[in-house]
Amino acid sequence: MHTDVLVIGGGLGGVAAALAALRAGRSVIMTEEFDWLGGQLTSQAVPPDEHTWVEQFGVTASYRALRDGIRDYYRRHYPLTEASRAAAHLNPGAGYVSKLCHEPRVALAVLEAMLAPYRAGRRLQVLQPYRPVAADTDGDRVTAVTVQHRDTEERLTLTAPYILDATETGELLPLTGTEYVTGFEAQSQTGEPSAPAEAQPLNMQAVSYCFAVDHVDGDQVGDKPANYAFWRNYQPSFWGDRLLSWTAPNPRTLEASRRTFTPNPDDDPLAVVADQRRTGGDTNLWTFRRIAARRHFVPGTYASDICLVNWPMIDYFEGPVIDVPDAAKHLAAARELSHSVLYWLQTEAPRPDGGTGFPGLRLRADVVGSTDGLAQAPYIRESRRIKAEYTVVEQDLSVAVRGERGAVEYDDSVGVGMYRIDLHPSTGGDNYIDVASSPFRIPLGALLPERVENLLPANKNLGTTHITNGCYRLHPVEWNIGESAGALAAYCLDRGVAPRAVRNTPALLAEFQDRLVAQGIELAWPAVAGY
Repeated sequence: MHTDVLVIGGGLGGVAAALAALRAGRSVIMTEEFDWLGGQLTSQAVPPDEHTWVEQFGVTASYRALRDGIRDYYRRHYPLTEASRAAAHLNPGAGYVSKLCHEPRVALAVLEAMLAPYRAGRRLQVLQPYRPVAADTDGDRVTAVTVQHRDTEERLTLTAPYILDATETGELLPLTGTEYVTGFEAQSQTGEPSAPAEAQPLNMQAVSYCFAVDHVDGDQVGDKPANYAFWRNYQPSFWGDRLLSWTAPNPRTLEASRRTFTPNPDDDPLAVVADQRRTGGDTNLWTFRRIAARRHFVPGTYASDICLVNWPMIDYFEGPVIDVPDAAKHLAAARELSHSVLYWLQTEAPRPDGGTGFPGLRLRADVVGSTDGLAQAPYIRESRRIKAEYTVVEQDLSVAVRGERGAVEYDDSVGVGMYRIDLHPSTGGDNYIDVASSPFRIPLGALLPERVENLLPANKNLGTTHITNGCYRLHPVEWNIGESAGALAAYCLDRGVAPRAVRNTPALLAEFQDRLVAQGIELAWPAVAGY
């Protein structure tokens, strides 16, 4: 099968890349290995992590259309109360992690609607569930990618002049021989204040299998996980208590902090203010990532709030899942950890009344679209990353380094992003690394492999370091990376030029940036301070 732009991976970056190329008049084939498009927003079941100004600026027009579409979907199809329906910035889950916490199926519906006209016109073909298994190259070009069906093992060979790697782990990089890095770089390589003295390529952030629960009458307790005793007694050296406890490090201070858990508080969802500039929002774990607040809806719609469990205690950092022979073992153990967390919550978690266990907690497999109740895909925080023409480093955007100057203002900007440098505990035994960040730009140089000509990153696999991946990995930034990569591929086809020439030719760069601005991609920030 042949197309203009081949997008391997149908997460947020992949969908954004496909839409950008399609809007530019190009044909696209997009592949995805899981049942749902949308990646971290849907199959990984993670509500969007966004910056404090998301309602005003700092995201692309198409990402704003996605957010608006999610709210409109609730207004059209859900029995909201009149007050909630009228809320301009409706937060359906009234979660504290984001101004837009919602059920993953709603995001899926909106993403599918955004793609629907292009599918109908046959300019977009989506191949699901397929994953890449091989690639062909000719010198510095990728000539073909072979994908395999998850269930039938049918193989297809796909070709295109431009190939975008939008997979969650940068799967095309080793398949194509594209130079890349993993894990921690050495401080001698990057000069980063938070980097270690020596490179640690297998020291990567934790992965997590998220799940959704509600709290209803009756005993909802299932079977005890086979390895429950191990996880019940597991205590990381830096945690301050067992992993399965209400205690966990405060990411910003590293002090052991106690969380609370109160199912179905009778709170007013319209009074919730989600702003990560003020707080991480994780003091009460029930409202932290709540995705359905029952008081937003007419009485009787929901028997309970729905809470999305993406908490410190489900982070799996016993071993990496990239470039190791036992990745499947670690992914299975991560699933077992999440099942053990649920069982602990139901049977042993301390309650405010002095008792133990919340047996009314019910696993909501239907909410995440799986059979065992866990998200379809693991939440992958850190990918393989290309060795790029330009690599973003900590001192480019750290508030501690840059101060009032703000982040480095790259002349080759293809978008913007903002999030604290937020690294979860890692497989090398490291605690959180959480550093204040300045609102930053996305440099085109970080989207260009140092050698390969027609492969572009469209997810978390661009030219960042282990440290700066911590702020480039979030939902709106991934979307912007993918959208700009898709637009770049289309522009290069239109002009008959190579991506490297666009960056290194002032007239081409200016023309390409004008095209990005015309489609609603912001290239710079107004005068706002980081946090």
